[in-house]
Amino acid sequence: MPEMRAIVELCRRMRTVAEIAALLKMPLGVVRVLLSDLADQGKIRVYGTGHGPGQPDRALLERVLSGLRRL
Repeated sequence: MPEMRAIVELCRRMRTVAEIAALLKMPLGVVRVLLSDLADQGKIRVYGTGHGPGQPDRALLERVLSGLRRL
């Protein structure tokens, strides 16, 4: 699938799901499903934010906001 190839290319650099969706101009839910499939196939690695519940990472939130602004 061309969408999956595009996602793999974008994931050469660590990105948020929202960034990928914004860059590809695809719905967030669709990107989440495709990322899950790619992770199951071992083609990408998925990382958490590294913060516990209730402790948002400011840099991550700024990247999400930037991605949303690009929509």
